[in-house]
Amino acid sequence: MTDNPNRKLVEDVAQRLPRRAMMHGIGAASAAMLLAAAPGAARAAGGGPFPGHPNWRFSFINHVTTNPFFVPTIYGIEDACALLGCTYQWTGSEISDVAQMVNAMNAAVSSKADAIGVSIVDPTGFNEPTDRALAAGIPVFSYNADAPPGSPSKRLAYIGQDLYQAGYLEGIRISHLVDGGLVALFIATPGQLNIQPRLDGARAAIQKLNPKIQTVEIATGPTSGEELSSMRAWYLGHQDVKGMFTVDGSTWLLGEVMQQYGLRKKGIVAGGFDLLPKTLTGIRDGYLEFTIDQQPYLQGFYTVMEMFAYKVSGGLIGAADIDTGLKFVTKGNVPPYLTTTTRYEGSSAAPQIVPRSGPIL
Repeated sequence: MTDNPNRKLVEDVAQRLPRRAMMHGIGAASAAMLLAAAPGAARAAGGGPFPGHPNWRFSFINHVTTNPFFVPTIYGIEDACALLGCTYQWTGSEISDVAQMVNAMNAAVSSKADAIGVSIVDPTGFNEPTDRALAAGIPVFSYNADAPPGSPSKRLAYIGQDLYQAGYLEGIRISHLVDGGLVALFIATPGQLNIQPRLDGARAAIQKLNPKIQTVEIATGPTSGEELSSMRAWYLGHQDVKGMFTVDGSTWLLGEVMQQYGLRKKGIVAGGFDLLPKTLTGIRDGYLEFTIDQQPYLQGFYTVMEMFAYKVSGGLIGAADIDTGLKFVTKGNVPPYLTTTTRYEGSSAAPQIVPRSGPIL
C-alpha cells in the first residue's frame, strides 16, 4: 500500500475498479476527487431483517486512492453497501498527502455523510476533522491504518491488520531465513502509520531473535518509479546484503530487482507484504520467499458493516476493533492465489462462490 502508481498502473487500476465506483466518477485522472453521492431515499435492505431506512451514504478517505491494493477493499465496500442498501464515496489522496485527505474528510463532514471511514496514516493530522465529524453526529471509523496507542484520536473503532504484530511476525520469519549480516528493510514513507508499525515490529523481532543480523531502514518514496529506483540503487551500493524485505506493497518491485540481478542464486532472500499479481508470480518463480496477506476485502466489508450497525442501532452497537488477520503466502500455498480470480482478492469483478475441497490447513 505504498504508492501513487505510474500512468499505466493508474489506468489499469481504473479499469479494474468496481462498476459502481466508476459510475460515481472514479477515473485514472481524478480518482482522489470526492465522488458525487446518490440521492438519499428511505428503503429496506433487500427485504432483510432491518426496517426501512435512509439510503445512508458512507464516505471512505484513503491515502492512495488509485493503488491496486485497494481494489478488493472497494469491492468489499461495494458488496456490503449492496447487501445493506447504502451508498459510498471513495476519496482522499493519490500520494499519501495528509492535507488532501483532511480536505476530503472536511468535505464529507460538510456534505453530511452518514459515516466516515479514514485511513489514519498520520499521528495527529486527523484528530481535528474527526472531532468535527463527531460533533456533527457523524461516526468515524479508521480502516487499514490507525492512530497510535495513547493517541487522543476519538475515532470509534479500527478495522484492519494488527500492523506491529504483522511486522513482528515478519521479523521472526526473517530471523529464520537469514543467518546474519546486512538486511534491508524497505519502507515507502517512514513515519506513516499504515507501515511504520510493521517496520518497528520487524526490527524488534530481529533484534530479539537474531542479533547477528544488522538491519537498515531504507526510505524508497511514495511512487512505484521512486521505489524501484531506490531498491536498485541501494542494492548496487550494498552487494554484501543477505536479505531485502519490504513492509508495504512494493514487494512486487523487490521481486523485479531480485530477478534482474539474479540475487536468489547469490543467496539473497526477499519478501514482504500484499498480494499484487507480480508478487505472487515472484513467489512462484522463487525470487521471493513470502508475502503477507492482510485481507483488504474485509477492511472495506467489515467497516461498512460497523457503520450500518451503528446507524441502525442509534449508536448502541457497531463500534468494535476488528483485526482482519495475517496469512503468510509462500511457494507451498501460492498456487490457489494464481489460479483463482475473485473480487475478494481484487483479481476479478465478477461475484462468485469459490469452491474448495480437502482439509483446511
